[in-house]
Amino acid sequence: MGALPVPSEVRAILLDIEGTTTPIAFVQALEDSSLEGAVLIPLESGSGEEELERVIQAVVDNVHWQMSLDRKNTALKQLQGHIWRTAYAAGHVKGKVFEDVVPAIRKWREAGMKVYIYSSGSIEAQKLLFGYSTEGDILELFDGHFDTTVGPKVESESYRRIAASIGCATNNILFLTDVPREANAAEEANAHVAVVIRPGNAGLTDDEKSYYSLISSFTELFLPSST
Repeated sequence: MGALPVPSEVRAILLDIEGTTTPIAFVQALEDSSLEGAVLIPLESGSGEEELERVIQAVVDNVHWQMSLDRKNTALKQLQGHIWRTAYAAGHVKGKVFEDVVPAIRKWREAGMKVYIYSSGSIEAQKLLFGYSTEGDILELFDGHFDTTVGPKVESESYRRIAASIGCATNNILFLTDVPREANAAEEANAHVAVVIRPGNAGLTDDEKSYYSLISSFTELFLPSST
């Protein structure tokens, strides 16, 4: 892989979280009754405490089922946000960040680069992860956060919306992700992309390896403006 020169027109670096800034094993957790194994939640009939407990248990089982499938359900994300907020604030959980992430981002910012997050996790969950991280509170390193309220990460229009929100052209953005489908969508929107190879990430096909620019560490990005 080695050094990857960042195109001179890039003004903002857009970061995925899972498998990019943070190990997949830390993030994985987190809709559809038609799916095999779905746990349905019965309607409460008002027949007493035993019925209420049955509904509560069904909710718990349903959440466990959705989490096991890594569903992207908005309601599930909100519930997880409530749980995570309590856990982070109590010090029971710290957001894991790869060791190269913070030094690299500091360097990018010193070079005048803007840095943003785009994740399927809610903006609140993103801020909790980076606000209570293994590197301390590092929220100051980010100029903004985006989640799937701007659109799915595998649709090119999402990246156009992000560019409009940032106030730049899509080709002023470099998107770093571990998911080729996301990289493809960003590329279709005329953004620059690089695929991140991290321990635990899904393997790439030979075609993907030969097509995409690959990095295994943020330190491999070379910003001409920083020299």
